[in-house]
Amino acid sequence: MQPLQAVKGMNDILPPDSARWERLEAQMRSVLQRYGYANVRTPIVEPTALFVRGIGEVTDIVEKEMYAFEDKMNGDHLALRPEGTAGVVRAMIEHSFLREGGKRLYYFGAMFRHERPQKGRYRQFHQMGVEALGFAGPDVDAEVILLARTLWRELGLVEGRDVTLELNCLGQPEERRAHRAALIAYLEQHQDVLDDEAKRRMHSNPLRVLDTKNPAMQAMAEGAPKLLDFLGPESLAHFNGVRALLDAVGLAYRLNPRLVRGLDYYNLTVFEWVTDKLGAQGTVCAGGRYDGLIEQLGGKAAPAVGFGLGIERILLLLETLGLGAAEPQVDAYAVVPDPADLPRILPTLEALRAAGVAVQMHAGGGSFKSQFKKADASGARFALVFGGDELARGEVAVKPLREEGAAQSIRALAAVADWAAELLPA
Repeated sequence: MQPLQAVKGMNDILPPDSARWERLEAQMRSVLQRYGYANVRTPIVEPTALFVRGIGEVTDIVEKEMYAFEDKMNGDHLALRPEGTAGVVRAMIEHSFLREGGKRLYYFGAMFRHERPQKGRYRQFHQMGVEALGFAGPDVDAEVILLARTLWRELGLVEGRDVTLELNCLGQPEERRAHRAALIAYLEQHQDVLDDEAKRRMHSNPLRVLDTKNPAMQAMAEGAPKLLDFLGPESLAHFNGVRALLDAVGLAYRLNPRLVRGLDYYNLTVFEWVTDKLGAQGTVCAGGRYDGLIEQLGGKAAPAVGFGLGIERILLLLETLGLGAAEPQVDAYAVVPDPADLPRILPTLEALRAAGVAVQMHAGGGSFKSQFKKADASGARFALVFGGDELARGEVAVKPLREEGAAQSIRALAAVADWAAELLPA
């Protein structure tokens, strides 16, 4: 029988790679909690209409990439979530969660888009996202950007070298409408340099034309009308407020008037953290303000700002830079020469685990030499050798595995609580 395989672009994450994921997620949670963000979890499957209304009917995600289907049991139109924000907003509305004021939330989860798989970009991918809902001022825009900077520093990435912040302001709908009209007129005058995709988008989503990667269109895009020139005093004041706060903490950024984002719900501040270490696919974190989305999805109007980042892309960046190696998952490996001695050994292993020591017990028999090879391969810092002579004396031999020339020591089984901490990392 032919063995089944995973769906193309949807990958298994196995040890030891899974240890890198766990470490990264733990580092992220630590930063998020320091900024006062709480975890939210939403379903993977949502009504298709949520993303059509939220993301935008003429976006690439809805038009070409979303996994949408009809429930064969009741005919409901459903979709695997292609991004996290719309589901979080739907949950806030459904549970009246903003009734008592603003919320700072974060999520982890799998997202799905039917696009061409490539390194760091898959059909099932994983995001961490933050959403600050109910806060209107530029202070929270700056906060979420600085949260990302703290995360980079936690991971050993250097802003300005490994990752760079790009910033723009999309203004408000009426300002975008005026810019849109000017942009369409400009594009119509330059149809001779537009590729087929740009011609298709020219009237439906002209801002996305400016986000082109086509080298033949770069000069045209650079000369297009800039949205910043159409902003009114309130939008400019908000944007300047964000910039002043970033300047106050010494965070460098680049103004990018062509930064528009691929989702229709953004307004005012938009930003991306980009890198030149991963080739053409340089964005590792992106977000902005989406003040109209809550009302657009049926809730009471409220401001909001947030971002999402791809876990796979962050891991790829860390790997490229030689950062983020997985730490050993166990502190000690129990070598058991004679399985018949396990009734005397297990109480000690359980006592060590209760004291916080991660202990992997050898199973399946094997020679003393083969067990030591497995102890070394486990990554453990110590081997606990429960030989017959040691057990007869009520002892265990503790052998360091990572320190050249370090001496083996003998410890009493009856005094586990006194020496357990010696096995923990410093």
